[in-house]
Amino acid sequence: MTQLATEEKTIHVDLYARLAEASRNGSPPWLDELRRGAMARFEQVGFPSRKDEEWRFTDISPITRTRFTLAERVPDSVATDVAASFSFGSEAVSELVFVNGHFAPGLSRLGKLPRGVKVGRLSDAINEDGEVVEGHLARLADVERNPFVALNTGFLGDGAFIHFARGTIVQQPIHLLFVSAKGADLAVSHPRVLVIAEDNVQATIVESYVGGDAAGGYFTNAVTEIVAGAGSNIDHCKLQQESLEANHVATMQVKLGRDATFVSHSATIGAKLTRNDLNCHMAGQGAYATLNGLVLVGGNQHCDNHTLLDHAEPNCPSHELYKHVLSGKSSAVFKGKILVRQPAQKTDSKQTSKSLLLSDDAVMNSQPALEIYADDVKCTHGSTIGPVDEDMVFYLRSRGVSLDAARHLLTYAFAADITRRIKVEPVRRRLEDFMAAQHGLPQDLRIADLGAFDEKVST
Repeated sequence: MTQLATEEKTIHVDLYARLAEASRNGSPPWLDELRRGAMARFEQVGFPSRKDEEWRFTDISPITRTRFTLAERVPDSVATDVAASFSFGSEAVSELVFVNGHFAPGLSRLGKLPRGVKVGRLSDAINEDGEVVEGHLARLADVERNPFVALNTGFLGDGAFIHFARGTIVQQPIHLLFVSAKGADLAVSHPRVLVIAEDNVQATIVESYVGGDAAGGYFTNAVTEIVAGAGSNIDHCKLQQESLEANHVATMQVKLGRDATFVSHSATIGAKLTRNDLNCHMAGQGAYATLNGLVLVGGNQHCDNHTLLDHAEPNCPSHELYKHVLSGKSSAVFKGKILVRQPAQKTDSKQTSKSLLLSDDAVMNSQPALEIYADDVKCTHGSTIGPVDEDMVFYLRSRGVSLDAARHLLTYAFAADITRRIKVEPVRRRLEDFMAAQHGLPQDLRIADLGAFDEKVST
């Protein structure tokens, strides 16, 4: 470990010591023990480096070189405009807003939830539903394997808690909006999300991580844990549109029960440095997982997506599709792994990564992987990287479309394979508007308008 990384580790340990002193006698013993154990682990291993295989293509020195402070609570009014611009309004049944890592009650709205559904602050749930929270919190996201999870767990405090009782159905999405606003510059926040869905639940959850113009070079270190009971159907969306000077590291750990369905849509368009770890453990027979991802980066942005589809039981299909659009001097990493354990016979899994390079300076590293210990399975993976298809450019130009417009339109269509799968209208709309603005296309152009040739472009 470098001297800078050691100094940065010490800074976080010192921040934790002050936090622990301030919260003494205010937390249950089990939570204090959880924090202490996590920080002890982080102090032991420190930050990863490029010598670690899992971090070989991602330089986290922008994090380890910076002397971050712990993000402090600011008045809700500081983030009113930013929160309003990213709010779902009436399109969400509930919307919890966190500003610089702290719950903002004046900007949040619980809405009218069905009986048996709890949505609120994690700190309140620890006090009011301690046994439920203790039984699931930090049980999935492993502090031993990921130093950033250990760091988040050490600072565990504010965050979101969602609990669905057996058989509940929520028609509209629940929106968790994490805003970094004025006062976040050179500060670190550790958002935590815990979702517990009992058997036969149907729900949609959206996490949005956004930054205001005045937020600066902050660091968001987020952890999400989702438990889906038997027969549940959970649709999850994550939109990362942080400040372009920010650092965003996130870990999501999902556990699926028997016949549970989990669909993930992850979109990265912000932050200078992004690392996403998404691990889905299919722990019950018949569980089904779909992981879709879209990365749109340019300039000097870097995005690293690591995914794991862990098949532990028989008859668990899974499908994964990640698409990347890189321009400027941006870079990206995709490392997707399908793990089929010996009991997981009859597994049917497909993984695909496709990348579009819009400049000669853009760099893409793709590492699809299969690790199979069962003998009766059907697993495939594939990866493609390349520029815009010149035959398609010629096709459009022959019909009167200019060269720039043709390239922009094909890039826009390339992403359609992901965006059109997103059922949450506010998320899909924001991505489409972002792409239209990036590529100079009319704002009223929608993905549906590209049906004539988007299937060919996506291949």
